[in-house]
Amino acid sequence: MIGYGGAFNMGKAHANWINGVEGMCTVAVADPDLARLEAAKQELPGVQTFKSMDELLKKSDANLVVIITPHNTHAPLAVKALRAGRHVVLEKPMCITTAEATRMIEAANENKVTCTVFHNRRHDGDYLAIKETMEKGTIGEVFRIEAFGGGYGHPGKWWRADKKISGGAMYDWGAHFVDWILNLNPKKIVNVTGFFQKRQWMDATNEDETEAVIRFENGSVASLQITHLAAVGKPRWRILGTKGGILDEGGGSFKVKSWYEGVMWETQVRYKNTDWADYYRNLGKHLLEGAPLEVTPESARRVIGVIEAAEKSSKLGKAVEVPFE
Repeated sequence: MIGYGGAFNMGKAHANWINGVEGMCTVAVADPDLARLEAAKQELPGVQTFKSMDELLKKSDANLVVIITPHNTHAPLAVKALRAGRHVVLEKPMCITTAEATRMIEAANENKVTCTVFHNRRHDGDYLAIKETMEKGTIGEVFRIEAFGGGYGHPGKWWRADKKISGGAMYDWGAHFVDWILNLNPKKIVNVTGFFQKRQWMDATNEDETEAVIRFENGSVASLQITHLAAVGKPRWRILGTKGGILDEGGGSFKVKSWYEGVMWETQVRYKNTDWADYYRNLGKHLLEGAPLEVTPESARRVIGVIEAAEKSSKLGKAVEVPFE
């Protein structure tokens, strides 16, 4: 573990998921905060602790490094670990720019190691149920996906609200949403149009409201709003197809309408079980048995490409293309 910060206790969470996979175990933690190293010793008996990643790479034989640090540190730390011949898991978002993502992909390829991103929310029960409903053809060919995250309130004063460190308002929850959207619609991206606004919370450097509109090669469209200025909200998901639609407002299930044999019927579909540990089960099979990797670095780079393109579009006032499409 590179970083064992107290926020959400993600260091311990990653360690527990890893320890639950046959053939994998957590052996070392690096953090400059001595109090957090002491916490790691208490929570992970027998673990080695180091004050820096450099020290860990020099003294530990760990062959997988999990980077759980602020967004702007992901790329430099990952490249160093990859060049040291270690596999790397990055907390989301992968990084801040597509150039950083490309450097990591190249370093992984050059050193024949794996680089992946903890897009654990591909295993969220609501998303899995929506994906299954779409893949069954229940609502026909999907031509519009609308997603919404946020509310009304100050974005916070810690590093996640500092644009230089976080990348901006769309890099936190937005990274999950963009990853979901790109997996629900795997078509090639034609371009992205963005709308980023700063109007209220002037003591925070992140944007107050962000929106990305993605156009795909088959003419379908997806839009995502991540906002701290929505006094009136929207459904989490509104998805339209040629034979029906999905409306998800939370609460354990979502509404589905579908046209079948001349009749429009309506039902509620319950969420599936959420299982974030499945991410590490896949990674274990990949590293130990050669199974296909679920979250490829290229798929994670697409997420960064969309977010980066949306901000660029907002500044230019026109749609822009996403690199590597």
